Amino acid sequence: MENNTRRDFLKKSLLTGAGLLSLPEILKNSSFGQPSSGRMIQFAQIGCGREGTVDFTGTMAHTDLCRMVAVCDLDSHRADLAKKTADDFYKNKGETGIDIKAYHDFHDVLARPDIDAVIVSVPDHQHAFVAIQAVLAGKDVYVQKPLTYSISEAIALRTAVKAKKRILQTGSQQRSENPWNTFRIASEAVRNGRIGKLKTVKIGIGIDVPKGIKPAPQTKPATFDYERWLGAAPQQPYMELRCHPQDSIEGRPGWITTEDFGLGMITNWGAHHMDIAQWAMGMELSGPLSVEAKADFMKDDVWTVHTTYHVDMIYPGNIHLTMDNNFSNGIEFEGTDGTVFCARGSAKVTASDPVSVADKKGPLWASSEKILYPRIGKEGKTWMPSTDHYRNWLESILTRKDPIAPVDQSSRSLEACAIAWVAMKLNRKLYWDAVAEKFTNDKEANSMLARKVRKPEYDIALIMKKAGLS
Repeated sequence: MENNTRRDFLKKSLLTGAGLLSLPEILKNSSFGQPSSGRMIQFAQIGCGREGTVDFTGTMAHTDLCRMVAVCDLDSHRADLAKKTADDFYKNKGETGIDIKAYHDFHDVLARPDIDAVIVSVPDHQHAFVAIQAVLAGKDVYVQKPLTYSISEAIALRTAVKAKKRILQTGSQQRSENPWNTFRIASEAVRNGRIGKLKTVKIGIGIDVPKGIKPAPQTKPATFDYERWLGAAPQQPYMELRCHPQDSIEGRPGWITTEDFGLGMITNWGAHHMDIAQWAMGMELSGPLSVEAKADFMKDDVWTVHTTYHVDMIYPGNIHLTMDNNFSNGIEFEGTDGTVFCARGSAKVTASDPVSVADKKGPLWASSEKILYPRIGKEGKTWMPSTDHYRNWLESILTRKDPIAPVDQSSRSLEACAIAWVAMKLNRKLYWDAVAEKFTNDKEANSMLARKVRKPEYDIALIMKKAGLS
């Protein structure tokens, strides 16, 4: 399956239902335990763009576990398209009794007591705002990566999930087997010492390039609630290239490359690869000791994120982690007894995704065959079974056990990426206290753990305070 795209995999699942197990089969073969409820999970999709469509179609395919009942987007055109996609799916299955409603305001979705869970696939700067309120409303949540926009938001979301005992799955699908099992195999090998003592980690996450178009205000589409979409971000005129295309849900939307809405490749693809790197290192609940970074940022362009970058981090045990735009897209681990590399290879979610330039060796290779040998006997650490990331989330909802990408670990993955971004902006060496989740003796760096909000209603700290969780 590693050579297929994630989108192709999901399309095949929708059309054929291949590989879907019944609930009794799941529980018989699962380490989770017994479900809390025997009824079908009813879920809603919040954010119906490129990733949102992949998310709800991938989840909806598991018809033995869930039913989709609502879609929500601030662009009514996208909400209507998502509703039609879901309606057509159930119609083709011969199910006519499912009533999928389209919403503009996600608060109306959260107010429905019959909705058990929501998928949050809105732009990065809105992740925490929507997800925290969903958790406070008693919903289980699937949140696209990166978990949040800022470090303070990640801490707040983790706090809310733990306090309300909700299930949260992060869209770090590289932790599940399909369609990229390379990351599980390599990270397990590293975690269990098959390359000896880990010395260095090299991460390539691709690069964004300027659009070559100067920023210029445009007329907002009548179907798009741009004011609410801005959320906590600074007030600014509407520009289609800083939001999402009006004629398609394909391709990378402009907000990914606009720093007010997303921090660029360092958190976009960085969240994927840093997550696997820390998992392999045994640092999934920790972080680096120090970071140095430099980067170039787009100027006088409709887009504003970084282009070239170089990041050096030191982790406990004197592990040296480097991210550089010249590295092949993927993760290379070097130890005293060997090296292993993992990537998606030529697999893409969309045509604009970067690919590994190490394909000549394949998306998974090691300096010795014994590094990738089938497990013999017991090893110190083995990953939870997870053939499908969405199914793993649904199983976790039923059994009330943590999924494969839980919030306490994904919050740390976001932190590591955001730490690198802060160092890229400040261009000086910084020291990080992973216990306090703050920089050591650097007031300016710590001021960048949170963002200034445009309106009080978007202030995560105030939302948490009102919920009694500050």
